[in-house]
Amino acid sequence: MAAAAAGPVFWRRLLGLLPGRPGLAALLGRLSDRLGRNRDRRRRSRSPWLLLAPLLSPGIPQAPSPPCCLCPEAVHRFQWIRSLVPEFGVCSAHVKVLSAPAEFFELMKGQIKTARRRVVMASLYLGTGPLEQELVDCLESTLEKSLHAQLPSDLRVSILLDFTRGSRGRKNSRTMLLPLLRRFPEQVRVSLFHTPNLRGLLRLLLPERFNETIGLQHIKVYLFDNSVLLSGANLSDSYFTNRQDRYVFLQDCPEIADFFTELVDAVGDVSLQLQGDDSVHVVEGMVHPYKGDRAAYCEAANKRVMDVIHSARTRQQLLHAQTFHGDSLLTQGDAAAAGDRRPAPDTWIYPLIQMKPFEIQIDEVVTETLLTEAERGARVCLTTGYFNLTQAYMDLVLGTRPEYHILLASPEVNGFFGAKGVAGAIPAAYVHIERQFFHQVHSLGQQERVRLQEYWRPGWTFHAKGLWLYLAGSSLPCLTLIGSPNFGYRSVHRDLEAQIAIVTESPTLQQQLHQEQEQLYLSSGVVSAATFEQPSRQVKLWVKMVTPLIKNFF
Repeated sequence: MAAAAAGPVFWRRLLGLLPGRPGLAALLGRLSDRLGRNRDRRRRSRSPWLLLAPLLSPGIPQAPSPPCCLCPEAVHRFQWIRSLVPEFGVCSAHVKVLSAPAEFFELMKGQIKTARRRVVMASLYLGTGPLEQELVDCLESTLEKSLHAQLPSDLRVSILLDFTRGSRGRKNSRTMLLPLLRRFPEQVRVSLFHTPNLRGLLRLLLPERFNETIGLQHIKVYLFDNSVLLSGANLSDSYFTNRQDRYVFLQDCPEIADFFTELVDAVGDVSLQLQGDDSVHVVEGMVHPYKGDRAAYCEAANKRVMDVIHSARTRQQLLHAQTFHGDSLLTQGDAAAAGDRRPAPDTWIYPLIQMKPFEIQIDEVVTETLLTEAERGARVCLTTGYFNLTQAYMDLVLGTRPEYHILLASPEVNGFFGAKGVAGAIPAAYVHIERQFFHQVHSLGQQERVRLQEYWRPGWTFHAKGLWLYLAGSSLPCLTLIGSPNFGYRSVHRDLEAQIAIVTESPTLQQQLHQEQEQLYLSSGVVSAATFEQPSRQVKLWVKMVTPLIKNFF
């Protein structure tokens, strides 16, 4: 009876809302998310038990077999991750950490120009300015050369973007890419992911921009032949000039390139396919993401993506066995003396995928386990452009043993600073969330262990995300997470995300990662109680009231 009585009230409130108000996205989204949020609330109610994980049971999966004397088994404490995802052992010389947006842009252009077999690009969207057009022109030039090459070329270009963000406005990502599709229809594929959670009445009523709050394709992977560039940066002019992010280039790593090619292909297969006339079609035999049965679509998507993860994991296990457990068993020294071209790795790459709409939660599991297992005396440097941690992550930061140095965006470098309309209040909402967390840290007496720092740089915005893990007694990090997730509710529950865990024993690469971390933190100031007394930190009452309703949407 209570539910029946609540229904008319709900719809009267719905009809009374005008498009463009923040309550619209929040109210309608909460309708579609109700079951999921209840389930998540029950899970969060158990989250404090995570803090006892090191005491109650082993927090990491155990290796099924004893270490092997011929291969780098049990080299590092994080090899439990390979029980979930493929493990790629590489030489640290193949890993390069970039630091600047211009470096990111120039590297992409250079790699596109020299690509011979494949270019794969996954991003939230492609911008519409002159720099983005320069990138498209590079693709066109490379494709044109492939047609006139003396030897037959099988160059393929695959681009994965989000449907709602890529379709916003008259000039958009789709219109930027249509000339490529029309000129090279056999070589170019453009896939537009549409979240299955945006459907029916919700899809009809939510206007542009607000419909993006329901769920997005947020993976950022840029791949050229056998080299992979992982980042949190989108394909837009600010990310090429003055929007600070993180970037790592994995050069000549064919197994990793194959994995991410297959991952993007898998998500592309469950996405809408852009046609030369600007229409979109589903792949033959695939359930439609918002017109078809949601459960059937999500089940098919889960299978398609998990098949990629499982097959890559099997391949890597076989490669490991062939390399170190072949019939002609050689020690590493013998292999080197015999001219073996595959040196023993000193760095390991683990792809971490998070696609909660498809019930894929690998990144969440690994991140929570890393935070749970970090020992006293360790240091975790965590950064996000949008400070809005999930309850589970907050529980772990406040209840576990390592030190935390958390870098976040000051209001002035938030990407929404100065935006028109309701979006202009988003930086204030982040300030409100930051202040609440700051007070919680102090109320628990954790201020010596948990430190907040705000990034500020004149004329720049801040979009970097990830973490660096320093083991107890070490001045250099041995692990970093880098990719698209922001550690917030959206990243965990709504969007499609991917990042990599890089574990390295190489002092040179560890130094690169340390310098990257230090360089970002140098442009920051420590947050104190006085920080929130500044005029720019004053939050209006209506923002404080609305933030709890909409914080799960940004």
